[in-house]
Amino acid sequence: MEGMYWLFLLFGVMLFASVLASRISARFGMPLLLLFIMLGMLAGEEGLLGIRFNDVDLAMKIGNGALAIILLDGGLRTEASTLYVAGRPAAVLASWGVIATTLVLGLFATWLFSVDWQIAMLLAAIVGSTDAAAVFSLLRSSGVRLNERVQSTLEIESGANDPMAMILVLALIEVCQNRGDGDGWGYVLMAFRQIGVGTVLGLLGGLWLSKMLKRLRLAEGLYAMLVVSGGLMVYAFTSLLQGSGILAVYLAGIVIGNRRSHAIEHVLHVMDGLAWLSQAGMFVVLGLLVNPTMLAVHPVESLLLALFLMLVARPLAVFSSLWFFRFTWREMLYISWVGLRGAVPVVLAMYPMVMGVERGAAMLLFTVAFTVVVLSLLLQGSTIARVARWLDMVVPPKPGPLDRREIWMNRKTALELVQYQVGANARAVDHYPEAFVRQETGDGVYFAAALRGDKMLGRTQKLQAGDYIWLFTPESAIASLTPAFAANDAEELAQSAAFFGEFTLEASHGVDSVADVYGLQLEENERGMTLAAFFVRRLGRPPVEGDRISVGAFEMTARAVERGQVARVGLKFSDH
Repeated sequence: MEGMYWLFLLFGVMLFASVLASRISARFGMPLLLLFIMLGMLAGEEGLLGIRFNDVDLAMKIGNGALAIILLDGGLRTEASTLYVAGRPAAVLASWGVIATTLVLGLFATWLFSVDWQIAMLLAAIVGSTDAAAVFSLLRSSGVRLNERVQSTLEIESGANDPMAMILVLALIEVCQNRGDGDGWGYVLMAFRQIGVGTVLGLLGGLWLSKMLKRLRLAEGLYAMLVVSGGLMVYAFTSLLQGSGILAVYLAGIVIGNRRSHAIEHVLHVMDGLAWLSQAGMFVVLGLLVNPTMLAVHPVESLLLALFLMLVARPLAVFSSLWFFRFTWREMLYISWVGLRGAVPVVLAMYPMVMGVERGAAMLLFTVAFTVVVLSLLLQGSTIARVARWLDMVVPPKPGPLDRREIWMNRKTALELVQYQVGANARAVDHYPEAFVRQETGDGVYFAAALRGDKMLGRTQKLQAGDYIWLFTPESAIASLTPAFAANDAEELAQSAAFFGEFTLEASHGVDSVADVYGLQLEENERGMTLAAFFVRRLGRPPVEGDRISVGAFEMTARAVERGQVARVGLKFSDH
């Protein structure tokens, strides 16, 4: 019995330490996932606690289960609209991008480590895909706002490229074991089977679970348990049918998250904690598995391989994948840099160890892959925000509610309960809350409460800067409500003007009149267009907020995009 309590104490201490580590990460800018790995290494055989853990098979199972939960959570938070904006480029990155990275990096690794090409290509395939846990976590905690296309491309790619990496790793393990012989068409068929079965079962599983969420009435916490257990079933069943369970569970999450129901909000709140616990547990276990002395094996070669991956192989793969989708060079450079490696390469590096690849080669693959992951988190993960600012990729913050909750009236109708803080010099200042809301929005939006300090405001008290106000509103009215409570701060206005331009134009206006006033140069077939149509024609792709086009000496920026159409544009003299 005493041993069980020591085990619980150890688990509690490590979990408690990982929570505190999140504060250290936020304060010093060190990637949280790297801190989790360090905690595991400190508790390991060569660390302070001296825990001996060398069960590779168990670690691989824990890693795969945690990845399934992390990808399910990522899918739940992926809006269907982002697939329209970034689905095709992300799909090319998730397929050709992984293959191109493997080919380029494999050739370099063959020379660098002086090993057979099969082993070098296997190493390249192991570290060839970006990691969903790392990308989701670090992008969302970076503190910078990117344009929707760039962020969505990175997130969708990281969730969808694991199947291709898995296929390449399994195929190359078989090549290594067969000493170079293998059925090439068999590997191609395996790829189609993995992706096809994963796609079909993922979509069907997502539809099945979303229907159950709509029909069942459960205690709030059980909705998330239903989704997690169902997601794991989809992952396992797909894998048993030799499909990609990782792809299936990600697609299932996308379907569930985009089919709104009374249960989704409860699911998302619980999934926050489960996904975080999965990340922490997975990286701590991987840290336990690795002794610090392993990082000293081939240190120079591992560093050179990591740098070649970051500066050559990944950029070549990204530029060759995204050039045809008319991404700007700044966007492609940033996407190249945020090719974060995390738990996936380490989990993939365990496959050669459990599938019978020669021990010396398998240990080389594992130690080098782990070192590359640490260097990626250290060099790339800690510089996401700085590189975004350096490349001028940061879109000014968009005002919005401090908090919002769905309140379901019945199974089909929902209102949002939104909370705003009244900003300095906002339009709402010096107005009675209920009358102001009615004046701004008309019917459909209802005043709920207002708070100043710790005291509720009455309907006859005027709003002041710093007050909090709660409103019941349809989701469609939130965009028009937000400006009424947003601060007219001089610094924020200057930042917005520097990015978008000092002149704001409604995109429904004709481009001819704007061209006449500002002297814009138009082609003959562009006359008679609206600004919205003109902008999309010059851009050549679906627009997102922050997209820019050059028109002679001017630069035009999409300031607001609504339902896939440009609503307002900013105009300024070009800086370039």
